[in-house]
Amino acid sequence: MEVLVDCSTFSSCMHAGSIIGQVSLFSPEGAATSVPTQVKFLARQDNTVLGYCYYIPCVLDVIRHNPAIADIYTEHAHQVVVAKYAPSGFYIASGDVSGKLRIWDTTQKEHLLKYEYQPFAGKIKDIAWTEDSKRIAVVGEGREKFGAVFLWDSGSSVGEITGHNKVINSVDIKQSRPYRLATGSDDNCAAFFEGPPFKFKFTIGVSFRLGTEAPAGKGMFQDNISWSPDSTHLLSASGDKTSKIWDVNVNSVVSTFPMGSNVLDQQLGCLWQKDHLLSISLSGYINYLDKNNPSKPLRVIKSSRHHHPEVWFLLNHTPHYWDSETGENDSFSGKGHTNQVSRMTVDESGQLVSCSMDDTVRYTNLTLRDYSGQGVVKLDVQPKCVAVGPGGYTVVVCIGQIVLLKNQKKCFSIDSPGYEPEVVAVHPGGDTVAVGGSDGNVRVYSILGTTLKDEGKLLEAKGPVTDVAYSHDGAFLAVCDASKVVTVFSVADGYSENNVFYGHHAKIVCLAWSPDNEHFASGGMDMMVYVWTLSDPETKVKIQDAHRLHHVSSLAWLDEHTLVTTSHDASVKEWTITY
Repeated sequence: MEVLVDCSTFSSCMHAGSIIGQVSLFSPEGAATSVPTQVKFLARQDNTVLGYCYYIPCVLDVIRHNPAIADIYTEHAHQVVVAKYAPSGFYIASGDVSGKLRIWDTTQKEHLLKYEYQPFAGKIKDIAWTEDSKRIAVVGEGREKFGAVFLWDSGSSVGEITGHNKVINSVDIKQSRPYRLATGSDDNCAAFFEGPPFKFKFTIGVSFRLGTEAPAGKGMFQDNISWSPDSTHLLSASGDKTSKIWDVNVNSVVSTFPMGSNVLDQQLGCLWQKDHLLSISLSGYINYLDKNNPSKPLRVIKSSRHHHPEVWFLLNHTPHYWDSETGENDSFSGKGHTNQVSRMTVDESGQLVSCSMDDTVRYTNLTLRDYSGQGVVKLDVQPKCVAVGPGGYTVVVCIGQIVLLKNQKKCFSIDSPGYEPEVVAVHPGGDTVAVGGSDGNVRVYSILGTTLKDEGKLLEAKGPVTDVAYSHDGAFLAVCDASKVVTVFSVADGYSENNVFYGHHAKIVCLAWSPDNEHFASGGMDMMVYVWTLSDPETKVKIQDAHRLHHVSSLAWLDEHTLVTTSHDASVKEWTITY
């Protein structure tokens, strides 16, 4: 058995706040190759790949091809601030808050590290390459110095970046000889250098500080600017929720792109790459701007999927959806849960059933994808997990309580059950409920009309139960626990132990059965996913570092060979499994 780990990744970053603006100081006119000079976007010169960086560099094939295909670089140990393509297109240099600069390959799936440097101790805020891809300038929040310029393959210095007495926010290099380098700083000055070796020449002061009212009718701070290919215009992105095109020769606005009125519509960055004009919103959405119709973007990349039906996941306690058939993707509209969503599932009528720390269970129509005041069940205590069964039944596990709902109405509860329930699953037949507890046991209940009856059957796990799941045919119950073990019980044999599965190095947090009922997947705090074979615990697939930045939070099978995983790294990954 093997797993094809050339998975598809669907990034869904949602920003928590604004980003300090940076500037582009040189136009690409006369350069042998035009280098994108924006901060959060990075683009390859053949116009095929666009990169987008927030917490991690995320290389997205969105300019010309399918934006559903994403590749995330996760080798930094700290939050990444900026990444830039080398003009050759073969490497990307990325810098993080600790001052580490990593130069890594873009041509292979493994993204092998070429070089790693620490130009100074402190956050790297911007990076620039020379047009021959041989020299790199790095600036930021160093302690003893705020910038460095060096050879990419040896780290040898090719000049000094001086002339500032505060943090340097931005750097750019003229893309033709003779080289010129420029920097912008918190000291309200732009400094200019000649080289190589680069030496300080002079500074120019500005009359306003970043984040305050800007001149020339810009409204709020400019977060990013990008030159047009012919060097006659600039595209800017601003916190005033607009992007603008400027005519450099007459110093005036040619077009204004209003992006909305919500706080999340603030614009953090932009890119003018050949015929494509893009901006990125605080919401994380990438907007394709239309010069002929500034009032409406040509396209908005919110996230997308391919080849499979809809997948639902949670982001900031709001469900999002992707429809592969149409490419439609968005968040739910309306006011939904007001706190973190603990679990969600889909019932037999096609409604999304979710429970939240706001002490409610919500039933949301998946066709309308709109929250409303209908379908909200208020609970007495905070829910942890929810499961659904045929006949309109919903079972909710709360803190110290188990609640049975029928047709969206509370009809029965078990208060103070004598243990702390954590997770729940309903048998596909709809007559049995399995509840896992923190005491390391699973209790079996029967649904009798509008009540739950404890059958007195106690299934022992190897540790505190973290998830339970029935196979689709109802023949088996899988139980995972904090002791890194999955135990499978045979339902037909009175819940006798069928097999025990070992392999995880940390607590297992989620389970999901394949539609073939012969395989199931588990995800853990060790960032690994295992695909197990029911009849043979030794026949297993290990997906190492399925999500490198955070543990796997949930699993789902789209079909017998397609597994989807989610994580707190804000990505959804699709894996193709072949047996």
